[in-house]
Amino acid sequence: MISKIFDPAATAEALDILKTEMPLATWETVYVTLVATFFAVVIGLPLGVLLVAGEKDGVRPLPPAFMQALNLIINLLRSVPFLILMILVFPLTRFIVGTVVGTVASIVPLVIAAFPFVARLVEASLREVDQNVVEAAVSMGASPWQIITKVMIPESVPSLISSLTTAVITILGYSAMSGIIGGGGLGKIAINYGYYRYKYLVMLIAVILLIAIVQIFQSIGTHAAISSDKRLKR
Repeated sequence: MISKIFDPAATAEALDILKTEMPLATWETVYVTLVATFFAVVIGLPLGVLLVAGEKDGVRPLPPAFMQALNLIINLLRSVPFLILMILVFPLTRFIVGTVVGTVASIVPLVIAAFPFVARLVEASLREVDQNVVEAAVSMGASPWQIITKVMIPESVPSLISSLTTAVITILGYSAMSGIIGGGGLGKIAINYGYYRYKYLVMLIAVILLIAIVQIFQSIGTHAAISSDKRLKR
């Protein structure tokens, strides 16, 4: 098995694919991951804030029925496996993008799968904020909006950055899975060559590149989280 993977013909073909297709596939993977993460944060960050600020003892309590509905929707979306979710949102993807196949089309299900996850990560980060700081802001007459934007979010920045890093890596994994049903990037290369055509060396190279991208994102996120932590600067 190992000898077949690394025989001269397989190696030559893998090097050819590495030169001709891997650069574009790597860029597509990074592009889709960053764009999907951006939109997931745009949707998920406010929802995560609502989950904390809108609860009964929050800084801006909202109707219990609304909070229950919000939690239910987020939990439902999080519980659907990504591959099934991609198929379920085909009509929405076709409506927004015009097609359900390709790199751009994969962004829609990625965002839908990721924003509930981001919302929960934001919720967890905000709950780590020292309540004494929040109560001090309330006692000084700060409005709910001021408490959220000038106390809760700034105090949780290191945790939010760590959570965002986790979200990026999760979306990267989802983007690779999208290759099964026509998504682009390294996932498509791994599926089309490594799985369908038994070119396991190509699949191995794609996996190594994915691991390298994960390490880069993780290193950047860890460095940013440490740099933004005021407790480490005292």
